[in-house]
Amino acid sequence: MAYTSIEFSCSDGIARITFNRPKALNALNAALLDEFADALKKVSQDEAVRVLLVTGAGEKSFVAGADITEIAPLSPLGAKKFAQRGQTVIGQLQDLAVPVIAVVNGYALGGGCEVALACDFIYASEKAIFGLPEISLGVIPGFGGTQRLPRIVGESRAKEMILTGKHISATEALEIGLVNRMFPPDTLMEAAMETARMIASKGKASLCAAKQAVNQGLNVDLPTGMHIERDLFALCLASPDAKEGTAAFLEKRKPVFTGSLHD
Repeated sequence: MAYTSIEFSCSDGIARITFNRPKALNALNAALLDEFADALKKVSQDEAVRVLLVTGAGEKSFVAGADITEIAPLSPLGAKKFAQRGQTVIGQLQDLAVPVIAVVNGYALGGGCEVALACDFIYASEKAIFGLPEISLGVIPGFGGTQRLPRIVGESRAKEMILTGKHISATEALEIGLVNRMFPPDTLMEAAMETARMIASKGKASLCAAKQAVNQGLNVDLPTGMHIERDLFALCLASPDAKEGTAAFLEKRKPVFTGSLHD
């Protein structure tokens, strides 16, 4: 598929998807969602990818929401299908085996905030703005915001954001735990790349197992989570990367991980 609404690149184990509709503040429309889904499929199928960065083109916006021109004329059935499409694609993002960093360079509103919520963690520009303003349009978030936001910032803070539709600054997002770290705009991407390079230097099997252990463990009781963790630990220990990592430690050298999920 040729991309017109996103940009996709991959180098040294780091994949990057950039939403590229700057004149529309990178709003999510059907075409962009289709391209995003295709790029996510490429990431999931490429054994060389160890981490994904998701960001927006331009200086103003990560994603300023869903494209209202496509939403306004929808019937109830059409609205349900639109929400299902968005939930499915953003679910693909959350379900990626590899770690995903949202690099939020500007507005992350509505569907844009929902995209960021589905990533493993968020690095934000000092100028970033977050919000789920759908209530001001007479609707509610439809791409997972009512479900993911409470799991990250807590029920009461999530309800306040959703019921008021208010925007919050990057500073406030950092304070409530929505954002992991905040940077000046001109250093944001390099800071994210530095973390991405650190992640990409690790073994893919252990990266994916660690993410899986946390994600699955959050949905079960502690004893079940412990069972998940020890099974994944055992699988990791049998991988070529574990053999390389332990050998490098004993030999006092830097490990070189080359294994894949299928080793």
